[in-house]
Amino acid sequence: MKRIFSYALLLVVALSMGLPANAKKKEIAFQMYSVRDLIGDPGKYAKNHESALKQLAAMGYTAVEAAHYGDGKLYGVTPEQFKADIEAAGLKVLSSHVGHNLNDEELASGNFQGALAWWDQCIAAHKAAGMKYLVNPGVNYPRNLKEAQVICDYLNKIGERANAAGLKFGYHNHSHEFNKVEGKVWYDYMIEHTDPTKVFFEMDVYWAVRGQVSPVEYFKKYPGRFTLLHIKDHTEIGQSGMVGFDAIFKNAETAGLKGWVVELEHGSSADILEGMKLSADYLKAAKFVKPSYE
Repeated sequence: MKRIFSYALLLVVALSMGLPANAKKKEIAFQMYSVRDLIGDPGKYAKNHESALKQLAAMGYTAVEAAHYGDGKLYGVTPEQFKADIEAAGLKVLSSHVGHNLNDEELASGNFQGALAWWDQCIAAHKAAGMKYLVNPGVNYPRNLKEAQVICDYLNKIGERANAAGLKFGYHNHSHEFNKVEGKVWYDYMIEHTDPTKVFFEMDVYWAVRGQVSPVEYFKKYPGRFTLLHIKDHTEIGQSGMVGFDAIFKNAETAGLKGWVVELEHGSSADILEGMKLSADYLKAAKFVKPSYE
């Protein structure tokens, strides 16, 4: 009888909050670049990260994607300390944006062993930080298809090293990848000339729309390649009407989606933390967003 009464009480509380009794908390990661003015550089991170991260966790965010790596450290602290800081705020470490471009000699020769040595340290640091995904937020823009192939070979080799360490490696787009190189759309060439077992794609849906392409059409053209998504709008998520988030999430299975990350790149019409809250509230209320895509 007590068990029945307890369940009934929980049901009443859930219904009073406008939630189904079996409602699950949605997994919502955020890109730390969004709050860079608070925690974006090592000096500010050390002063403000605890308060900012806890406020974001209270809004409903559950994980972070980092955006500041150098010399084996994240935000100026050791990988282990970074992981501890994130978890102390009630969040999880999910992914990180980090890149290392090829120089002209490496592009011309196709010999990028020196660059791969840099990645070895980077991968080790991110493994120590508990990362699941490592994402390159941009590479050299190729001047011809020969350079394009060298870049794709380079991405494959990075992915191979990341896989060996237990991480997954991906590429994040902006809008310029939808331009053509010798008659071929660079983004398409990159997808077609990288190994799906070594390189996934984190489509930034806002930049795709700005590049005048349909994210959903890309999901259908290259099913299973989009392990992560950047969920972004012109300001707060869902405010501009220019990005079809309902269609994007409804085609998540086709995309191959495993996780997604909120980013406010252009700021907010309000305070940045208010903008992050408005974005979280929109996504938590959206019926087309599942609690998890794992």
